[in-house]
Amino acid sequence: MAEKQELEITISENGEVGINVLGAKGKNCMNMTKDLEDALGLVTNREIKSSYYDQEDDNRIRRQTGDGQ
Repeated sequence: MAEKQELEITISENGEVGINVLGAKGKNCMNMTKDLEDALGLVTNREIKSSYYDQEDDNRIRRQTGDGQ
């Protein structure tokens, strides 16, 4: 079962917006926040979590033939 993916959004008193991605692996987190980042404007700080370097879930079916191809 796939892990639930969520965005945690915080807005400070001075108007700074923080987006924390929960449950995403690989570059999926960047895809999840792209539209929000584009709408909000300039990104001034980005912290990459260790989950960014995890392999993304791969739902594709792989087929192997008898000759190893």
